[in-house]
Amino acid sequence: MSGRIRSLISGTALRSWGRPATLAVATLLVAGAPAPAAAAGSASPPRQTVVATDAGLVRGAATAEGRQFLGIPYAQQPVGKSRWKAPRPAKDWHGVRDATGFGNRCVQTRSWDPGYEQPSHTEDCLDLNVYSPDGHGAVRRPVMVWLHGGGLVAGAGEDIVPDTFARRTGAVVVTVNYRLGAMGFLATAGLDGEAPDRVSGNYGFLDQQAALRWVRTNIGRFGGDPGRVTIAGESAGGGSVCTQLASPTARGLHRAGIIQSGAYGDCAAREQKQAVADGAAFAAKLGCPAPGGDAKASLACLRGKSAKEILDAQAGFRWAGVVGGDFLPEQPARAFARGAAAGVPVMNGANQDEGTLFAFGEYDAQGKPLTAQEYPAALARQFGPVQGGKALARYPLASYPSPSLAYGTAIGDHLMACPALRLDRTLAGRGKVYAYEFADRTSPPFASLRNMGTKFAFGATHVNEVQYLFKHFGLETPLNAEQRVLARQMVQYWGSFIQGGPPRAEGGPVMPDGPGGRVLSLRTASAGSSVISTSVHREHLCDLWDAADTV
Repeated sequence: MSGRIRSLISGTALRSWGRPATLAVATLLVAGAPAPAAAAGSASPPRQTVVATDAGLVRGAATAEGRQFLGIPYAQQPVGKSRWKAPRPAKDWHGVRDATGFGNRCVQTRSWDPGYEQPSHTEDCLDLNVYSPDGHGAVRRPVMVWLHGGGLVAGAGEDIVPDTFARRTGAVVVTVNYRLGAMGFLATAGLDGEAPDRVSGNYGFLDQQAALRWVRTNIGRFGGDPGRVTIAGESAGGGSVCTQLASPTARGLHRAGIIQSGAYGDCAAREQKQAVADGAAFAAKLGCPAPGGDAKASLACLRGKSAKEILDAQAGFRWAGVVGGDFLPEQPARAFARGAAAGVPVMNGANQDEGTLFAFGEYDAQGKPLTAQEYPAALARQFGPVQGGKALARYPLASYPSPSLAYGTAIGDHLMACPALRLDRTLAGRGKVYAYEFADRTSPPFASLRNMGTKFAFGATHVNEVQYLFKHFGLETPLNAEQRVLARQMVQYWGSFIQGGPPRAEGGPVMPDGPGGRVLSLRTASAGSSVISTSVHREHLCDLWDAADTV
């Protein structure tokens, strides 16, 4: 992968995740006021907005969609000496904690997304949000824990507002903040020495597991069933799900997983040697002593730097998990292949035109659309001279409306579509795996792209399916009638899977499972409606990319 595309997908140059607008709260109980009594003859119980967690009471809000509890701490904040330490349970608090507003976003740069106009330099950010439908009564609901995207360098749990999704699926939904960038994934020789298993650099993933343990302990008080937890996420959030499925320390914290556009790189983590070398280079960039020398002095220097200094220095490095310790003893693909990973049901998929977003960001967003003359060199830079030459023959310009779209198609096939199909085959050896592809090429660009006013033909690009499931950035998406039908179907597919069955939807086929290359293509009626496809592998030229990625 070229440095430019790695930058785009990691979020350092072009981000595709954002902060939702302020929620409109239908009913907000004032502190100390009792919950309203049910109306005479009503079967609905009172909408209790004060809930006891293991750390103390929280007061949420009642809305038109149910109840929501925002900004609940699930771990002690990783500040001061706790920076680059495994998360610890949140400290108890006295009284009733207000839970009607989102907590802080973890340290990250500003971006083009709604609500992300300013950077965040706040390490006090390990919070989660709970959305619970009304009327659960004595029956506990299944739970979905959403891990946000953003290339592990950006985003927050508030990037989606799943209140309507929770009501329609009958599930309790939890969205999570976790440490990002250098704060979440720095590995150095000194930090290795502090780690019980001598492998550092997985703090953001450990935060996710801490949130899952919080869910196991507390979600029953919000109407959820701690024994029926599905972990889900898109892009880096989907990659996080893939990683957690392979982590022995996540066993028992979930019963299913949903991976949306998260199989890129075959879910691979960094090797420890490379991660530590990168950590040494990062320390040097900050002017700190070499971590391999005086480790204590190096760590003291790093922990003495401000969050802004850390953030300013992290560009140009790859931030991801590290393989080799208790958290991730081996690469996920290997763990899946030999049956060492969790054998829970998985729903996995990608979008038909994943790469158009990255092609746009690399060229057209910079005001320099790719030309026909530049196209061969762009492929060679991206894939190397040999593979680039093969791609040039398989993605001829005559087959595409523009060089940018040809280039984006090749990127998407290599980066997202074919790895997702490979993951289907690998996962099928250790449990149920249901396969889909989001293929609504008429879908409106997600809000960040809409705000730019561009006429670029994104199609079913990276991130675009998120707005069919949730209020992306807290916003309503301008879907037409056919797209609203597809959105309702998608919510039903996701919801039935979260409920514990095969993904089903009214008016559509059951999502297929197994390694046979059968994929549910999610389409609007004018495109033939959602159908089972057996040609997705061929359409994405995966023979070309599978051969290259297995050499």
